[in-house]
Amino acid sequence: MTDSTTDDLDRSAARIRVVIVDDHQIFRTGLRAELGEQLDVVGEAASVDEAVERIAALVPDVVLLDVHLPGGTGGGGAEVVQRLSGQPALRGTRFLALSVSDAADDVVSVIRAGARGYLTKAASGSEVTAAAVRVHGGDAVFSPRLAGFVLDAFGAGLGETAAADDELDRLSAREQEVMRMIARGYAYKEVAAELFLSVKTVETHVSNVLRKLQLSNRHELTAWALQRRLL
Repeated sequence: MTDSTTDDLDRSAARIRVVIVDDHQIFRTGLRAELGEQLDVVGEAASVDEAVERIAALVPDVVLLDVHLPGGTGGGGAEVVQRLSGQPALRGTRFLALSVSDAADDVVSVIRAGARGYLTKAASGSEVTAAAVRVHGGDAVFSPRLAGFVLDAFGAGLGETAAADDELDRLSAREQEVMRMIARGYAYKEVAAELFLSVKTVETHVSNVLRKLQLSNRHELTAWALQRRLL
C-alpha cells in the first residue's frame, strides 16, 4: 500500500460520520456541499420515520437534525431523538438541531429530548461544521440568544445559589472532572473509562456532586454548568 493511500485511509478514519435529516432536498444538497472535510456525510433522511430507520442502521457520530419534519406522530426532530434514545448502539451519537425557527418552544423541546445543540439555518457551512465537531467532542453548542432560552427553561426552579466560585469550591478536583463529563452527557461507563475509575466510584462522585450543589438530577446539573459557562 502506498503512503498516499495510507494517508487517505487515516484521514477517512478520523472524519466524523454525519447523517443529515431535513425534508427539503435542496437544503440537504446545499448543506452537504458546504460542510468541511472533517465531516463525512454517510446518509440522509427526509421524515421522522425515515430518520429513525436510517440513523439506527448507520449509527453516525452526529445527526444534523431539522426541528420540523413530516411523519411519525407529529413530534418532528424531538420525536426522532426521543425514539432513538436509550438504544445502546447509539449511545455515542450526538444530535445537533438545525432550523429556520429560533422560537423558544422549538429550541427547548428538542433540547429536552436530548439534542446537544441548536443552530438556525442562517449559519454558514463552516459554522455548522465547527458546531458538529464540538458536539461530537461533548460540548453543547448554541448561539447566545438560543442559549438564553435553554438556561431559562432548565435553570428555572433550581433555587438561589452562592457565587459560582464558592459552589465549585465545594467540589474536589475529581468531583469537578466527573461533574463536567456528566453535564456534557457522558454515560457513567464512559466517565469511568476516561478517568480510569470504576462505575461505582463514578456513581458515588455524581451523588456527592448533586448533594453538594443541591441539585436533583443530571438535567439540572447540565443547566447549572451551562449557566456558569463551565462546559
